[in-house]
Amino acid sequence: MYQGMYHNSKKHGADLDKVLERSWSMGMCKMIITGGNLTDSRKAIELSHSDSRLFATVGCHPTRCNEFVESPEEYLNSLRDLIKTNREKVAAIGECGLDYERLHFCEKDVQLKYFEYQIKLSREFNLPLFLHCRAAADDLVDILKRNREDIHGGVVHSFDGPVDALEKILGLGMYIGINGCSLRTKENLEVVTKIPWERLLIETDCPWCEVKPTHPGWEHVVTKHPTVKKEKYSIDSGNQVKGRNEPSNIVQVLEILSAVRKENIEDLAETIYNNTNKLFFSDI
Repeated sequence: MYQGMYHNSKKHGADLDKVLERSWSMGMCKMIITGGNLTDSRKAIELSHSDSRLFATVGCHPTRCNEFVESPEEYLNSLRDLIKTNREKVAAIGECGLDYERLHFCEKDVQLKYFEYQIKLSREFNLPLFLHCRAAADDLVDILKRNREDIHGGVVHSFDGPVDALEKILGLGMYIGINGCSLRTKENLEVVTKIPWERLLIETDCPWCEVKPTHPGWEHVVTKHPTVKKEKYSIDSGNQVKGRNEPSNIVQVLEILSAVRKENIEDLAETIYNNTNKLFFSDI
């Protein structure tokens, strides 16, 4: 999308440099690019080398774990080699985990097997896990418990589960990552008030998971950027593309959390910043 491509159709010129400029101007100082499989992890690493403030994750998303099947050890070794040769740029293992809402992409047994298969990389490289969990909290927690000694911390990102799932994940010492998809319902807003300060992270998951005007938390958003449809987007306009999320919008997540948790926004921001550095950047 930051190359102007939407569903294989070119709508505007590449604007990743402008997106990054907006992010840095908003006060961001580091950014993690998520790897969703071996190919995307390589691209994420390559992009991270273009700027000292960019980092990446290396791993395979649950919906793409079929890529392991033909040659599991070779695939894992390729991930391992990518980490070894770029250790200073790798912030986490992932995105890995379980997704039972999209089993049409990858069946459950394959997801379970190759999620657990990747966990050994956490211990090997002293890297946290960047975890995906959709309608699969019980199985995710069971696997994490079983492999507890091999896990060097982690975060369940884009969390949108109920309180009981939250408590189980927190019981393992994991962090909870909140973005626009985590704040889509009134129930979501209630759940995020239960996350302890010392376990809270925020994110965008862009280009997805924007905070939308239809979301109940929108009324708490103070920082709003002008947007235009992708077909009318001009790279130098200063606008954002409507429906495409950007890293700079992370401040909107912070504003909603501050409001619903009734906490000082500066104190909350500092705590989340320190949590992020502790989890991802203490060894980089």
